[in-house]
Amino acid sequence: MTHLLLIAHAPLASALRDVAQHTFPSCAPQLTVLDVEPQMSADDVERSARALLAVAGAEDVLVLTDVFGATPSNAAQRLLGEHVRMVSGVNVPMLWRTLCYAAEPLEALAQRAIEGGGRGIAPVAPIVPETP
Repeated sequence: MTHLLLIAHAPLASALRDVAQHTFPSCAPQLTVLDVEPQMSADDVERSARALLAVAGAEDVLVLTDVFGATPSNAAQRLLGEHVRMVSGVNVPMLWRTLCYAAEPLEALAQRAIEGGGRGIAPVAPIVPETP
């Protein structure tokens, strides 16, 4: 099973974990989060992420980050390798989709994350009341 590591600006990572646990309480063990505080450098985040992954002991890891090019994403890119993939732009539908399909191979799960995140974005038109 692929382990999920969510790295985002504080308190987003923890808030998304709480949403995930609310909806999928049995999936908590496969999700680790790292809230990036304002004073943390990319080096600090990388060290913290590596420590969390060592504790998780997972072989395959999908890292989800909030904003591409920001500190969480920059640090996460340093983790990438044969068994670690990353998708940036995390949202609730992306997270839920990855939790539901975490048993899939890493590459397939990364693709599901992208699809789930995109499907969670939709324009919404105002409701116009009908006139009698």
